Amino acid sequence: MRRLSALFAVLALAVPVATPLAAQETAKPVKLMTVTAKPQKVERQFFGQVTALQTVDLAFQVGGQIQVLTAPEGQPIAKDSVIAQLDLDAFDRAKAQAEVNLDKANRDLARLESLSGAAVSEVSIRDARTQVQLAEIALKDAQDNLDHATLRSPFDALVARREVANFTTVSAGTPVVRLHDVSEMRVEIEVPEVLFRQAGQSGDVTFEAQFPGATERLPLTPREFEAETSAVGQTYTLTLAFTGDLGAGIYPGASVTVYAGTELPAAEAVFLPETALAFDPAGKPQVMVFDQAGTVHATPIQIEITTDGRVRLVGGIDEGAEIVSTGASQLQDGQSVRRFTRVGE
Repeated sequence: MRRLSALFAVLALAVPVATPLAAQETAKPVKLMTVTAKPQKVERQFFGQVTALQTVDLAFQVGGQIQVLTAPEGQPIAKDSVIAQLDLDAFDRAKAQAEVNLDKANRDLARLESLSGAAVSEVSIRDARTQVQLAEIALKDAQDNLDHATLRSPFDALVARREVANFTTVSAGTPVVRLHDVSEMRVEIEVPEVLFRQAGQSGDVTFEAQFPGATERLPLTPREFEAETSAVGQTYTLTLAFTGDLGAGIYPGASVTVYAGTELPAAEAVFLPETALAFDPAGKPQVMVFDQAGTVHATPIQIEITTDGRVRLVGGIDEGAEIVSTGASQLQDGQSVRRFTRVGE
């Protein structure tokens, strides 16, 4: 009997005694955010390409063999500088022949006019005058062809590349050299139709450019846009211009990241992460509002999904309220929680 009593005593000691601390549920750590209604800058990122103010492929308007080609690739050249020149011998001969023909036509006209009267008809004199006019036109054409045999830069330019080699025989219209007008450097980006329309409505959008490996952002200003969307992607091509000095090493074709930013009014600037949303059995949205006692309360809200897929708060909670920003759908109304500070706490 004594042995049984001792055994019961040992078993009783082995059973843990329920304490208020063990029974208490551990408060779940949650990340919180404060609902603030203040102007907020919204920024979008686009990938663009540097372009020149204009890029042209220069070509001779006459054909011939190139005798001079002074266009070092990657180097600047001044306006009216000689880029290339054809063999001028044939053009000089054509001009000289036109001058001789004009001189002969003038002599013929003078002779007929001196014999005007019964010996020479008025029709013959008019024909001689026509020959003079035709000879003048031929001389002008010969002079133009001679001038066109020398290719000059139409503006201060950067030589992109030579299309042909020296001593090449080219026909009229064959590209000889490509030039960039870098008096103003620009950037082209593709903007989706929805964002393009939003930017047009707000009207206050700033643009900045950042080159790979750089930390500085350079200001941009809009210049023009293509008034039709691309065949694929429904995007508009927007052209922006750098307003400051780019320095050396930036050429057309370089890649660049463009940041477009705008400031939303306070009434439109409260956005919620999707992880802050929970839904009641009826499917209506709500958030978990945190109080200082460490309890969350399910609070119905009104939201709006913007055209770019973000969740904007329309109403339901006041400014300054703290809500659970992550994992709200995993919490219950009235559940005890604690503020998440850092990993391990």
